[in-house]
Amino acid sequence: MTTPPLSTTPPPGHVPVMLAEVLQMLAPRDGATYLDGTFGGGGYARAILAAARCTLWAIDRDPAAIRRGEALQAELRAAEGTGSSRLHMVEGGFGDMRALLEERGAPALDGVVLDLGVSSFQIDEGARGFSFRHDGPLDMRMGDTGPTAADIVNRTDESDLADILYQYGEERLSRRVARAIVAARAQEPILTTFRLAEIIRSVVPGDRSGIDPATRSFQGLRIHVNDELGQIRSGLEQALEMLAPGGRLVVVSFHSLEDRLVKQAMHRAAGRLPGPSRHDPRSIQARDEAPAFRLLTGRTLRPGDAECRANPRARSARLRAIERLPVADTSDTSPTERRP
Repeated sequence: MTTPPLSTTPPPGHVPVMLAEVLQMLAPRDGATYLDGTFGGGGYARAILAAARCTLWAIDRDPAAIRRGEALQAELRAAEGTGSSRLHMVEGGFGDMRALLEERGAPALDGVVLDLGVSSFQIDEGARGFSFRHDGPLDMRMGDTGPTAADIVNRTDESDLADILYQYGEERLSRRVARAIVAARAQEPILTTFRLAEIIRSVVPGDRSGIDPATRSFQGLRIHVNDELGQIRSGLEQALEMLAPGGRLVVVSFHSLEDRLVKQAMHRAAGRLPGPSRHDPRSIQARDEAPAFRLLTGRTLRPGDAECRANPRARSARLRAIERLPVADTSDTSPTERRP
């Protein structure tokens, strides 16, 4: 009796963004080893495992995501009738991927995919405190350790709080928001998402975009609580180092701060960033060193209109991809959509 194939249908409540484009750029193949550095709901992981008989390592710092991955492992074993699974779950942050994988004996990677957005499960679960649309404790942690958003809001001084909202949330009225938060917490601690959102809305007017006035401040707090930009910088550097020749890194980001870091890392790896001055002796060495990577996306890829209508959370998504060149071909740095 043949076993049923692994279902490509993600769990309810989770719609992987730009899935077709991710698979096209990653190009999974039999016998290869891949890493999903942000497992989340497992949409990419499930599709990769269904596309090829490959091995997949998956990292997430959310214990709930690890449990979802363990359920997928069981489903995979049942579908393939084996006692082992091609999926290996690892709890931790993708910014520590090198240490996490090396201590488990993982080989060089043929591909890495990173989805830098917040998991739909985290947004939709009010108790996680990510969304101002659901009342819940002001948490915002992707894992279960470290200071919460409530800790930051109630303990950070006004100037530093304003800097967090401005730098990570790009909130132009950050000082006004910080002042209102400090005044409100003097009356009683700010412990819920609804209360914080109300404070922000009281001093930030709405605009024509229709975006909730609390959006940018919530983003800034979330990024700070989870050190998201630090994770991205570290994760991109390590992912590029861990790719085998011909290996590919595919990254989906959702706002300008993330995309800027991805673009800089990929362009630098492909030799696309401006070099030092021609009067700087380092420029001679730079010209002699051929880039080890080539860009697979000359420009960012964006989701199509149909996907945006079906899944509004995809509207701000941007995809970039890069490939480590084979050892014998380190001179080609021109953008291409696929290998021949």
